[in-house]
Formats: sequence, C-alpha cells, structure tokens
Amino acid sequence: MASYHLSVKTIKRSAGRSATAAAAYRVGERIECQREGRVHDYTRKQGIEETFILAPKDAPDWASDRSRLWNEVEASETRRNSVTAREWELALPSEISAEDRSQITRDFAQELVSRYGVAVDVAIHAPHREGDQRNHHAHVLTSTRKLEAGGFTTKTRVLDSAKTGGVEIEQMRGLWAELQNRALERVGEVERVDHRSLEKQRETALDRGDKLSAEELDRDPELKLGPAANSMERRAKVMAERQGRKYVPVTERGAVVHAARQARAAFREMRERLDIARETYGIEREAGQGRVSAGLAALRAATSKERDGRTSDDIRERLSQVVGRSRDQDDTAKPEGRNYARERLKEIMEKDAGRDGQAAVHKLDGHSEYDLGEDTGRDGRKPSVNERLKDVLNKPRERLEIEDERDQEKDQEVEKDRDIDRDPGLSH
Repeated sequence: MASYHLSVKTIKRSAGRSATAAAAYRVGERIECQREGRVHDYTRKQGIEETFILAPKDAPDWASDRSRLWNEVEASETRRNSVTAREWELALPSEISAEDRSQITRDFAQELVSRYGVAVDVAIHAPHREGDQRNHHAHVLTSTRKLEAGGFTTKTRVLDSAKTGGVEIEQMRGLWAELQNRALERVGEVERVDHRSLEKQRETALDRGDKLSAEELDRDPELKLGPAANSMERRAKVMAERQGRKYVPVTERGAVVHAARQARAAFREMRERLDIARETYGIEREAGQGRVSAGLAALRAATSKERDGRTSDDIRERLSQVVGRSRDQDDTAKPEGRNYARERLKEIMEKDAGRDGQAAVHKLDGHSEYDLGEDTGRDGRKPSVNERLKDVLNKPRERLEIEDERDQEKDQEVEKDRDIDRDPGLSH
C-alpha cells in the first residue's frame, strides 16, 4: 500500500555538517570541500538509481557542476553556525514505475526551484538490499540562498520564519501528495496517499459519515525506529528468513511498530471484506435474488477461503474483531455469541434499503415478514444466519440452486402480502 512521507531537515555547521559532505554522500560522488580542506569520497556507495541538478533559468553555468555548486554554497555562508543547505526527504510509491518515480521527483524539485529560486540537487535511492523492498525514496538537497546570475544572494527567509515556514512546508507536502496520487491514478491503482495529520483525516471521514475509516484512523502516528533500531530489526528479519521462522522484533520500538503495521494490515483486509459483502449483496439483488439469498451470498463472499491458506473461520474471527472492536480493546460489555460481521451487514442493508432493509435484516435473523415487531426471542424462531450458512456451505450445488429458487418464490409471496401485514410504526 502506498504510504506518505515527506520530512525537511537542515544541514547546520553548528552540528558539524557541511553541504559538500551531504551532497557527496547522497549522490555517491567525490567532492573536495575547499573551506574545510577535506575530501568527501562516497564513490563506493550503492543503491543510487539517478541523480540530477536543477537551477533557475538565469543561474550561472557552474551550477551544473556539483562540486563547484556546493563549494559556492559553503563560500556564501560566513558564520560558524550557518545553515548551509536544506534536505527534503521523500518516500516514492513502489506501485509505479522507475520512470514515473523519476518524473514526480523532478516535478517536485522543479517546483522548489520556481517557488524559492534555489539550486536543487536530487538523488533517487533504491531500497536497501536487506530492507523493505518497497522503500524507494529520494533526497532533494537545496541551497538556503537564492541562485541568480551573479551567484548566491539572499536567504529564503520564507522557509526560515516561524510564521511562514510551517505554512510553506505544508503546501509543499500537499503538492507532493497530489503528484503521487496522479501517478497512482495513471497506473490504475486504487490506493491514495494523504499528507494531512491522522486527526484531520479522521474528522473528514466522520463528516462524510464513514465511521469505519474514522475508526481505522483513530490511532497514534507510527513510531520512528531510528537508524540503530532499524538496523537491528533489519538484521533480525534477514536471520528469521534464512532460518525459515517467523520474524519477532528484537527492540521495544520494533515491537511497537510491527504490531501497529499488522493491525493496520488486518483492518484494511477486513474493510475489503466488508466492501466485497456490500457489492455482492447489491449485485445479487439486481440479478433478482431474494434478500436472504443475497445476504447469504454476501457472507459467503466476505468469509471465503484466503489464497494464502487462511480458513473462513480465521477471516470471520478477524472481521468480528475489526467491525465490533475486540474485547481486549473495548471496555464495553458484549453479550456472548454476538456476531459483529452480521451486524455490520445489517447496518449496510438498513442504510441502503431503508424500511425494506429492516425487513431484510429481520429475515437475516431467521424471522419472516409477519414476525416483524414481535418478540424474536421465542424458542420457535427460524434458524439463524450462521446455522443456515453452515447448511448452505455443506449442501451440493444442485440443492443450493433449488432452495434459492424457493426463497425467491417466498419473497414474491411476501411482497404481495406486505401491504396488508406491514405496520410502518414498527422498528426492529
């Protein structure tokens, strides 16, 4: 799944860093720093897919010479605590091609040049050979001064000011999200990225009535591992793979991040199941199937066996945990035997079909249209949907088709008598 990441860092002399060293490391080249009298040689660095420099139209010719460019940057700063460069770190979608990743990075870099008049040096990196192979990313190094025909001039104070810096960076974050989403759309990907905070995304989901998405977003931001913990976890994953065993995090931070990622993956999978159930129900109804038959088809589609070998019971259990929240996460007491997947299907049917949906829900619980509004707890009730589902899954296709036809005939009979037996004031 595509994920969003954009971070902005500064290269400060007060931290013992230089623009020449930062540029040499990111592009994997050899640059001699004239100010320090040191040579930064990273020509043995691997995993660098592409590098390029962008500059304003009226920039001097030497701007295309990487060594000259960053030595000029260092020369333009005279203070011991100067900020010599700014780095924009971008996560690139693995779902698109290398050419598309290069293009959206170039578009983003060009916007930095046009907007702030700075010089931009870009390095696109491949995933680490021992890490997550989806981790394509780019390092975009920019000067902190405008580059004009005579060289570097004034500082880009709009990015340094506390009043305007946050606003500017937020706008660039939005641009980066837009560039990625356009590229994802072009290749037919459904997933999209969002640069906003989780709280803002959750508020938007609630405003449009999407409670399931709001619940998914009701979580803390993912904890950042850091270089040391990330290296330890990467080695642990490689070792687990070589030994043919399940990966177990070796650091506290790694355990937190791993659990959060698993939870999000499970939630996304269960949401897909609910979407499948809703779509299947609609398709079956449009095809002329009765509500009970369509509901059973929706449940069968949502709880079908997974390609990776998980059984329908595994899916059903996870679906119940996601839709109703697991008992460990929710302090609210829940009655034993409650089927949260079925209740979610009820909500979908009620929302889509109004009062007719209530009748369909009543049928889904094993009652007829004539019982609507009466006490449903009596011993003589019809079999529940779980009981009927077990029977359906264990019956040959021929018997299933015959009984579906009978269900359709019963539904038609009920439709004829509905005007007589329905009380609009009743609710289930």
